[in-house]
Amino acid sequence: MKTELNDSPKPIHPQVRIGHVHLKVADLTRALNFYCGVLGFELTQRFGKDAAFISAGGYHHHIGLNTWESRGGLPPAPGTTGLYHLALLYPTRAALADALRRLMAAGISLAGAADHGVSEALYLHDPDQNGVELYWDRPAAEWPRNASGELAMFTHPLDLAGLLATRPD
Repeated sequence: MKTELNDSPKPIHPQVRIGHVHLKVADLTRALNFYCGVLGFELTQRFGKDAAFISAGGYHHHIGLNTWESRGGLPPAPGTTGLYHLALLYPTRAALADALRRLMAAGISLAGAADHGVSEALYLHDPDQNGVELYWDRPAAEWPRNASGELAMFTHPLDLAGLLATRPD
């Protein structure tokens, strides 16, 4: 059934959130070393060598990792469909700076870093080449707007040295 954008009777409920993402990985231990060991997520449940759930702050899981269809597999080839990236929202600029320090300590290279006006973001790949965005949102009152009041996001280089100089929370 084809639905045109203007055919929608009303928008989705404003409190709907993305609850979790489930990633196919080739090696569960390697993925856990990245997401828990480097980024700092906590393991909430593991199902042998096949799957694990991880979270921040005691939630049941923000990320599921599994090898059910992908053990030993290769990343999707360029030019194919699939997940572009998952985005992890940090509560403060200082928390994002801490994430950058963790990546640097682990020797993980960034694929990019950007100031979008509404947010500052770090882009990288996990060990299975899934795209990962680590970001924090500026307060909505600071978001850039055009003369009509519409959101006016942009992409400028992110000052990584300035981010690293951010004092811890």
